[in-house]
Amino acid sequence: MKLFLSLAWRNIWRNKRRTILAALSIFFSVFLALITRSMQNGTYDYMIDSAVRMYTGYIQIHAKGYWNERSLEKSFVYDKNLFGKIEKIEYVENAVPRLENFLLVSSKEITKVASAVCIEPEKENLMTGLEKKLIHGKYLNEYDEGILISEGLTKMLNVNVGDSVVLYGQGIYGFTAYALSPIIGIIKFNLPDMNNSLIYLPLRYGQNLFSMENRVTSVSLMLNNPKKLNSVYEQIKSLLTNNYEVMKWDEMMPELVQGIEIDSISGIFMLFILYLIIAFGIFGTIMMMTAERTKEFGILISIGMKKSILIFISILETIFISFIGAFAGLLISIPVIFYLNKNPIQFTGELAELSLKFGVEPILPFSIDAGIFFAQTLIILIISLFSALYPVRYIKKLQPIKAMRQ
Repeated sequence: MKLFLSLAWRNIWRNKRRTILAALSIFFSVFLALITRSMQNGTYDYMIDSAVRMYTGYIQIHAKGYWNERSLEKSFVYDKNLFGKIEKIEYVENAVPRLENFLLVSSKEITKVASAVCIEPEKENLMTGLEKKLIHGKYLNEYDEGILISEGLTKMLNVNVGDSVVLYGQGIYGFTAYALSPIIGIIKFNLPDMNNSLIYLPLRYGQNLFSMENRVTSVSLMLNNPKKLNSVYEQIKSLLTNNYEVMKWDEMMPELVQGIEIDSISGIFMLFILYLIIAFGIFGTIMMMTAERTKEFGILISIGMKKSILIFISILETIFISFIGAFAGLLISIPVIFYLNKNPIQFTGELAELSLKFGVEPILPFSIDAGIFFAQTLIILIISLFSALYPVRYIKKLQPIKAMRQ
């Protein structure tokens, strides 16, 4: 076996140009496949992370029936000890309590409907980056008795920082909620629906306004490792009673899941086309290498070398060249993809504006998931090794006399 390995290794370097061309075809195949798949998976991960950070979290806890009814009567008492335990679960980054309701917001003779979100300012900012959206005024603290208001709503009401607006609505069990609240800051969202309808209140202030002492409507959880979602989900369920409902992000946002699945199908189809091109490229290179050596094969068989041994050595040669090309492709791809992960490609012009309208930063992110490197390299190696079947068939049918005349 050692002799065959030595022969195969020496054979591939007898014609360095041919070997380098063959290895380069595999190198570029691995590089292209890794870049393509990393970009696809990175885009999906970024879409999911942006969506869950904007609102739901990877996991949301609420009272049973709240998700369908969205009623204050379906709120629950916020037990700090219980949710402190949940925050200590491995991979849980943050637990963000919220109290959500609808209000009428009035200034002089103008009245608009708004979605009121009562928050713990620090935790909310860690999850959604709300403070970065501030364009005027200052950010909330937990003891403030004022509001953050979306930019579109301020234009409709013709108000600014320092002005006061009347908040009017309904609290729990039919209690009337009424307050005259100063505007502490103005925030801007890229999504028009959010920018025209949202106000934020400190949680303490909101609980007093809606007569909901120590009650919240939901708690959203952020994870620092989304791959551990199912494990964390099961641990949380084991800590809670049947009075609570625990939902994962894909249950709360089925439209996003469907969109990703549809795009993933088209992405897989494009990868399939890429694999076909790669397969033909590698096969063409192996076929060229084999055809160039027809006379050599004819002479070796004529002087007594068995075809089975020649086939075995040819397969070893293909394996060596495949591993050289695949390893080089992997070696070069890793730093490139890591760089693109840390410094994603920035969109400009109309494409950037379109991304911002959907509340997504105009970037093209790349994934550094280890599974991508392993899977794509393995697929290209398998394609390369399948190409070794051509020399097998070619040598089996080879007639030494005709081969030596070529």
